Amino acid sequence: MKKIKAISIISAVIGVGTLVGCGGKESPGRVYMPDMAYSRAYETYALQDSTVITTDVTKRGGSAIYYNAKPVRGTIKRGELFPYDVPNTPEGYIQSAGVQNPIADMSVIEMPEAKRLYQINCAVCHGDKADGQGPLATSGKVGGIANLTLPMYTGMADGTMFHSLTYGRGLMGSYASQLDRRQRWMVINYLRTLQPAPTTAPAAAATADTTKKG
Repeated sequence: MKKIKAISIISAVIGVGTLVGCGGKESPGRVYMPDMAYSRAYETYALQDSTVITTDVTKRGGSAIYYNAKPVRGTIKRGELFPYDVPNTPEGYIQSAGVQNPIADMSVIEMPEAKRLYQINCAVCHGDKADGQGPLATSGKVGGIANLTLPMYTGMADGTMFHSLTYGRGLMGSYASQLDRRQRWMVINYLRTLQPAPTTAPAAAATADTTKKG
């Protein structure tokens, strides 16, 4: 009898708990961790509630949450190389020779992609063989296109080439917007396969950049 009574009491408690905790959608009952159950999900480009979210930096620290949809300062996306912080100055051009190629040992799988990037961005001027005989050069419409198989380029440091791709050099503009940092290094690695072996080791220091900036 006592056992039946105990079971009845337990069943009643469970029933009441179920009714209280599993009510209608309008009144779901008690929630153990409401911040997790009803977390705020923010889409990057979604219209935000101005009473809750503010993009005005002058209102940071107020009652609204400051959110500008930008990455945290100093962070980089996954898989990206560290920022290139050598300045675009004559002194920076010289310093660039000391910058080491972070992907000097590029995989065989990556080389076809590096070739594709070179063909798209570089071959129109420098040619398929990097000899300065690309379609734009042979058309006669643009002069002074570099022959990258000459000793001054075969002996140039990878860092100096990267600097030129990043900021531009002479008639060549910057390719920082077309190629990310890894892709720029990949193009340099592919270019090395088109060049003859240098007569001397790659330059440890570059000469000053005297190119007139336009």
